[in-house]
Amino acid sequence: MSASIALFIWFVLLVGLLRFDPAKQRKTSTALWVPLIWMFLVATRLPAQWLDSSEVSQSAQAMEEGSPVDRTVLSFLILLAVLILISRSFKWGAFVAHNWALTSFLAFALVSFVWSDFPLITLKRWFRDFGNYLIVLVVLSDPRPQQAIALVLRRLFYVLITLSVLLIKYYPGISRQYDVFSGAPMDVGPTTSKNMLGLVCLISGVFFFWDTVTRWVNRRERRTRRIILVNVAFLAMTLWVLHVARSTTSQVCLVLGCLVVAAAHNKVLRRRPSFMKAMPVIMVFSYLILALGLGLNGQIAGAVGKDPTLTDRTKIWEILLSMHTNPLVGTGYQSFWLGSRLQWFWDTAGLGHLNEAHNGYLDVYLNLGLLGLLLLIGLLASSYRTICRRLGSPSNFASHTLAVWTIIVFYNMTEAAFQGGLLWMLLLSGAIVVPARFEDKVCELLPVPPGHRRPRMITPSAGL
Repeated sequence: MSASIALFIWFVLLVGLLRFDPAKQRKTSTALWVPLIWMFLVATRLPAQWLDSSEVSQSAQAMEEGSPVDRTVLSFLILLAVLILISRSFKWGAFVAHNWALTSFLAFALVSFVWSDFPLITLKRWFRDFGNYLIVLVVLSDPRPQQAIALVLRRLFYVLITLSVLLIKYYPGISRQYDVFSGAPMDVGPTTSKNMLGLVCLISGVFFFWDTVTRWVNRRERRTRRIILVNVAFLAMTLWVLHVARSTTSQVCLVLGCLVVAAAHNKVLRRRPSFMKAMPVIMVFSYLILALGLGLNGQIAGAVGKDPTLTDRTKIWEILLSMHTNPLVGTGYQSFWLGSRLQWFWDTAGLGHLNEAHNGYLDVYLNLGLLGLLLLIGLLASSYRTICRRLGSPSNFASHTLAVWTIIVFYNMTEAAFQGGLLWMLLLSGAIVVPARFEDKVCELLPVPPGHRRPRMITPSAGL
């Protein structure tokens, strides 16, 4: 089959799936297409990179200047998000008051332009990344926030997974890169690296597994059976793409996320909510004790198929820590990998054109110092408390968010996924507290049995 015919068949089948999806909700807001487009670009490539595949590999100067095409497209989407929130009378004061940890982290990141070597670039990148939060709020301010999140993610993975299969099989010129040192081919699909492709598969796999588990009790219903069949088909495609991507971190985190979801829906563990809430924290501290306290990091890496010596990672970390940035406040938000520092690292490390530390915590430290790292840890702790409070609610989306929280804590030990990206946005989607106005809307849409009063929300959560 030629690539052109394959592309045509993919497009027809995708349109048909979106049109006749058994999980499709009625009366969905057209505003949800804005988050879908934004998340697609965040998960794959920026507009300029789609227009010109050579843009995937950039020079140090190009990384400073950015692309006018990217700025135009992303600014337009941010403007649409702002207009949507204005039309919904979003209560910014209440949002800030109920999300103090997130507000503190963002405020410190914004103020960091004062001591940044690239203040203008820091400001531009902060406002660009602030679009992630606006996009999340567009979804959460929907009258049906839980259904809105599920709908956006489902549509997104319908596109991403099928497009990955198409590009890997029929468009290797777009979807394949080559290792700088060995020359070995690496399938990256619609993304810019095998790790990004692995991350897409990781999030997709957790979502379809969670959706299948939550619907399993109603599997005798005809519509539910059809949805589960679609989920299983996409789980199979996701696992194939993940195998092709050869991203060990994503493979391990996928197993970890599915275990958390399964535990959250286990009847025995649901009778012990305290244990369920403590389990992710116990897992994190156990790993830290084994890896750092007892020095078993190499054995753990070898057990999951990674280089037991972690040679490249440890070399990256040693070089970065030897650069002696400001330990308290860092170099400024998203400004470490710029200018002479970036060029020096490329010329000295001998590890290719990296622009991340392969450790999310170290990246935050380099950009925002110890203060920024402490604020991030505070945000993670606050998010964890919010998720745990929602585990006991009738909603079931909290189990998905708990899995994402666990994944992001572990994933950032060998990769960087804080301060932006699809995984970060998914965590915010389940951990942000929105003004009570939108919960009232959700309550107004709930059916009320005869003789009963309409329920009222007590806590200002997102209704998830």
